[in-house]
Amino acid sequence: MTTTNEIADKIAADHGLTKAQSKTIVEAVFAAITTAATSGAETSIPSFGKFKVKATPERDARNPATGAMIKVAAAKKLSFQSATALKDAMNT
Repeated sequence: MTTTNEIADKIAADHGLTKAQSKTIVEAVFAAITTAATSGAETSIPSFGKFKVKATPERDARNPATGAMIKVAAAKKLSFQSATALKDAMNT
């Protein structure tokens, strides 16, 4: 698993920044993606992928513990579709 601190450390080492500066940059990128998602916008990062907000309708489900039918409320979820370049890099 890679953490935001590890990403920030790698950026700092590769670009001659302090760890604090690179952590601020990483957090700003994630904040921008979050802001776009909460407004329903798609975020596209070329050669990496797209973050999209998808609406899921209300549905019936079964509680596995009791077997009772329950309603699951409609919700929004964030999905990620990887770019072809990323898929190719993972499968080489």
